[in-house]
Amino acid sequence: MRDMPVSSQLPPTAQEPSDLARRVVGLLNFYRLLLPPALLAIQYLTAPSPTVGNTHPKLFLSACILYFGAGIVLVLAQRGAWQSLRMLALTHALVDSIAIATLLYASGGVASGLGILLVLPVGATALLTDSRNAFLIAATASLMLLVQQITSQVGGNANAVDYPTAGVIGAILFLMALGAAPIARRLRESEALVRRQEVDLANLAQLSQYIVQHLRESILVVDPEDRIRLINEPAAQMLGDQSAFPGALLGEASPRLLYLLATWRKTADTRVETAGTFVAADGARVIEPHFVPLGGDDPVPLLVFLEDTSVLASRVQQSKLAALGRLSASIAHEIRNPVGAMSHAGQLLGESDNLRPEDKRLTEIIRDNAKRVSEIIDNILRMSRREASRPERLALDPWLAKFKDEFCATMQCPVDQLRLQALENQIEVRVDPSQLRQVLWNLCENALKYGLPSAYGHIDLRYGRLRPNARPFLEVADRGSGIAPENAERIFEPFFTGGQRSSGLGLFLARELAQTNGATLLYEPRPEGGSIFRLVFADPQRWES
Repeated sequence: MRDMPVSSQLPPTAQEPSDLARRVVGLLNFYRLLLPPALLAIQYLTAPSPTVGNTHPKLFLSACILYFGAGIVLVLAQRGAWQSLRMLALTHALVDSIAIATLLYASGGVASGLGILLVLPVGATALLTDSRNAFLIAATASLMLLVQQITSQVGGNANAVDYPTAGVIGAILFLMALGAAPIARRLRESEALVRRQEVDLANLAQLSQYIVQHLRESILVVDPEDRIRLINEPAAQMLGDQSAFPGALLGEASPRLLYLLATWRKTADTRVETAGTFVAADGARVIEPHFVPLGGDDPVPLLVFLEDTSVLASRVQQSKLAALGRLSASIAHEIRNPVGAMSHAGQLLGESDNLRPEDKRLTEIIRDNAKRVSEIIDNILRMSRREASRPERLALDPWLAKFKDEFCATMQCPVDQLRLQALENQIEVRVDPSQLRQVLWNLCENALKYGLPSAYGHIDLRYGRLRPNARPFLEVADRGSGIAPENAERIFEPFFTGGQRSSGLGLFLARELAQTNGATLLYEPRPEGGSIFRLVFADPQRWES
């Protein structure tokens, strides 16, 4: 897997300084920057008989300035890359030992009491390395302390009685190094363990992120404030890449999904995973969300699975069509012939002059229902015998004009009752013309029967391109009473009629034919009343040449 963190097993002295080492070095740098000004302030405040720097004032001033400058250089060097902790510790220890030994010499030796200033640098640098190097640091500081004491005595600025004091300070430095060694070892082990755990957590997090992003399922996580916390690439494509991203409000990415989520939360039984469907951002897919709570607190984050219903519907419909195909042969012979005979008998009976008006009404009922059963059989046979589509490039402008004339002439409706609205000119689709005619005829016929509020109403046929994916679409819109919300999810199911006297197979067959041509048939209520059936055609960028 690319870009995965790899755990390093190198020993601490062979790798770059850790966070602990950087904090220790930072403390030492602060000590170096604070100590020279503090010593100079003491010298100034105790003048004309200063307690520090009284032996060689100019050397003391120069040493303070150089020590402060060395501190600034080491602060800047801290940002660079050191080859090892050993080199880092020895460099800092050597700078501190030389500087403080010089300050001691300028102040008259260990009698000034400045020797104690070596304890902190030695103890801190001993934490950065192993026991052997810690003793080397203590030995270096003790040697510098002894050298300055000898030099001070030779120059007549110190007494021989100061040697025991220098020895005590040296012993303290060695004890500091001895005590720092096990502490440093435990700190390094703890830091190595923490680092390994951080690497493992980073690996797991990146692995989880990789798995989530490459899942075929579309998922997102929504927090109690309805803000997207996690979303994978397929889900972002469904909701719209521009508005669906971690940290975005769910209502801005998909208002319909937020409404379904609010509806689901209001249900008493949260074992129900879904509350309806919505149309994807590309306008070509119907998505069914499934909500799963994460944790037991209230409110809780939610894991949302977005399921493309067209995939599942296609499998279900194929199984239904297979079953219908097996029934179609027996239906043709076992049902059509008796129904035809009853219809013919009812027609002959209705032509008799001896029937009363109420009896003639009964014969009409017989003929009407026989016709309805015959239409159901025709639709089933048509689905079972449906041939594979033969898609071709088709310009909608001239084709729809021809369809309008044919439909109005056949259905004997005024020409202005079917209105064409081109939202964009020169729209070209790839579809089987005969199957497109069958789908559009069914939709327009339904709109003519059930979607016109009066004989003077009209049906709108609008076509153009969706934004932002530029997929061609064709809409059939009316101003009728619309479809009840509780039935909107079922109108494409076979044999669902919603109380109308119809076979219940028209819209089912229309969606089947649309899917055969790589298109999607969608329904949505029309603002201010009515229905819109939108046929979204295949993406032109995916057409085969």
